[in-house]
Amino acid sequence: MNLHLSHLPLYNNDLNSLPNKKLLINTINAHCYNIAQNDQKYINALEKSDVLLPDGISIVLAKRLLNSKSIHKIAGSDLFFYEMERLNKSGGSCFFLGSSPETLARIKVRAGIMYPEVKIKCYSPPFVAKFTKHDNKIMLKMINRFNPDVLFIGMTAPKQEKWASKNFEKVNAGHICAIGAVFDFFAGTVSRAPNWIIKIGFEWLFRLFKEPRRLWRRYLIGNFVFVYLILKEKAESLSTRSNPRKLPSGVESI
Repeated sequence: MNLHLSHLPLYNNDLNSLPNKKLLINTINAHCYNIAQNDQKYINALEKSDVLLPDGISIVLAKRLLNSKSIHKIAGSDLFFYEMERLNKSGGSCFFLGSSPETLARIKVRAGIMYPEVKIKCYSPPFVAKFTKHDNKIMLKMINRFNPDVLFIGMTAPKQEKWASKNFEKVNAGHICAIGAVFDFFAGTVSRAPNWIIKIGFEWLFRLFKEPRRLWRRYLIGNFVFVYLILKEKAESLSTRSNPRKLPSGVESI
């Protein structure tokens, strides 16, 4: 049970190149990569993504090491603002699923000011580890009745990705976006780093200073785990190349 970053087709185009059809859009960062190693359902959910965004400088650098490929970071917040601006121009609609009623109320007020042409609906599901069939029935009914152009899901990883993957066929929505922490950033309940810190790739350090008790394990330990896993994946790749599988006698390679 392993997630191999080198095998994931990370999105590397402009967001305005996203097709206007039903899409499952997820993001991946170092923390996601770490926790996916022991969660096959989460791995499956990420691999089923129509679009998987490289959300973090660590993912960008790791992809360059593993695949000798340059990609650019596209954060969940980048996706959010792109979608909201697009919907504002077209008079579209979006549904916010997740977070607390207080956070959703803040989002609705701010979004109403910044994007007055967007029709908005919100729902705060029960804060539980696993939803019941009744919980899911209510969520799907509310989303499908509204039939939004974009569904934003903010339940934290990996819960949001698993839910989106499991219910993808049942949801009547256009772009289905699992964007987690963006709900709190946009609502203002959690401070986001200044743009200059984000640009140099140290947003994680800003978040660590803001919430050390909650995030020290994710960043101080998690970052070392991520580097170890990426180097291990690279070593395995080099070993495979230098020691190709031997073919049975009498069989020629093509």
